[in-house]
Amino acid sequence: MTIIIFIIVLWYSGLFFQTFFLHRYAAHQSFKMSKFGEKLCFILTWVTQGSNYLSAYGYGVMHRMHHAFADTEKDPHSPKYDDNLFSMMWRTKKIYADINSQKAIIEEKFTKNVPQWEGFDKFASSWVSRIGWAVAYTAFFYFFATAWWQWLLLPVAYMMAPIHGVIINWFAHIYGYTNFKVSDTSKNLLKFDWLMMGEAYHNNHHKHGGRANFGGVRWHEMDVTYQIMILLDKMKLIRLNPVEVVRREH
Repeated sequence: MTIIIFIIVLWYSGLFFQTFFLHRYAAHQSFKMSKFGEKLCFILTWVTQGSNYLSAYGYGVMHRMHHAFADTEKDPHSPKYDDNLFSMMWRTKKIYADINSQKAIIEEKFTKNVPQWEGFDKFASSWVSRIGWAVAYTAFFYFFATAWWQWLLLPVAYMMAPIHGVIINWFAHIYGYTNFKVSDTSKNLLKFDWLMMGEAYHNNHHKHGGRANFGGVRWHEMDVTYQIMILLDKMKLIRLNPVEVVRREH
């Protein structure tokens, strides 16, 4: 039971900072926060994502490119241009690495105001950090695993952020329903998003990219991350952009 709880905590804590900080803040700037809050989110992203830490800069720039080039040959990740999800993940990794190391030539519109903490990113993305977290995860399993099958969950701990990514970037472009007609294949993967904290409302998000609330178009579309953001806004820890009211088209 301890291992199951550990995986659940890793899943939702890492996912929260992915969708809250990397996605809604770094990529879309759907809310504002202080420089101290920004630095704290960098650190908490590293703590919660561990061996799969994603840079706010690399993620933010790549995600902006995904919106601009969705389902075209320039899209960093699209089921239309990759034979399988593994080839898509590998191509995404290479593009992300080139952006994060600033080897790729990127238009200014994709990099403007994307938060970056180069020194911390260099440390958090290093093999020393990643292997250190992997060793810590393995040690935790060694002390707390009570059955052989629990060890099957260890690779999930190692690769959780890429798993989160492929659920949306692959499956949410193939399966699900749509509220809006868009120029790409994005779909709402789940009617009630209990798994991805609002990220599964991908069609809603592609229609209204800058909107902090990914759900709320149909009665059952509850975006848990947005509800947390409302609380943080009331506590004056962040400041949400003005709310945009949207209605589904069909």
